[in-house]
Amino acid sequence: MKLILLGAPGAGKGTQATFISKEFGIPQISTGDMLRAQVKAGTPLGLEAKKHMDAGGLVPDAVIIGMVKDRLTQDDCKNGYLFDGFPRTIPQAQAMKDAGVPIEFVLEIDVPDSDIIERMAGRRAHLPSGRTYHVKFNPPKVEGKDDVTGEDLVQRDDDKEETVKKRLDVYHSQTKPLVEFYGKWAAEGDAAAPKVRKIAGVGSVDDITKAVFNALK
Repeated sequence: MKLILLGAPGAGKGTQATFISKEFGIPQISTGDMLRAQVKAGTPLGLEAKKHMDAGGLVPDAVIIGMVKDRLTQDDCKNGYLFDGFPRTIPQAQAMKDAGVPIEFVLEIDVPDSDIIERMAGRRAHLPSGRTYHVKFNPPKVEGKDDVTGEDLVQRDDDKEETVKKRLDVYHSQTKPLVEFYGKWAAEGDAAAPKVRKIAGVGSVDDITKAVFNALK
């Protein structure tokens, strides 16, 4: 199973990625983890990436693709792999296609923006313990207070409504077009093109997981 998981921030990709990895015995590949590992190991690609990161710039696609190809040669990728959060842009998808990185499925978890804003903007956290709550779906016993310590809960900056809206704008402008990119490729009848599937990411986690596995048959 070789697949790319797409979906807006807060669409539940992380949860489903864990289930997919377990079901198919494949690693979840995140470019963030890959970058950190290569930088830590001091590989040529890692050093090149660090140079750009230290300068506050984006790591060039060529470097990322180099890391992806390197990562896919490792033993745990024998049965396949799951890309979560990559590719993010059309140039990255094109570079993967040009590099001949095999992909069988592109699965989009589709959630309306209004639901994502409600999900994320309602989150509250107890920072010292990492416990999280939701004002509507999983409220604390006492409003604004951690159940265990009684300390104040906070809303992380990332979860504030204006931040969530900005992240959704970036997703719609940069990442959502990937669905079209892969759809077009599949329509060309190229045997190497992945199958593009879309499921609704609304409902219970179990129902969404069932829909995911059905889509990957």
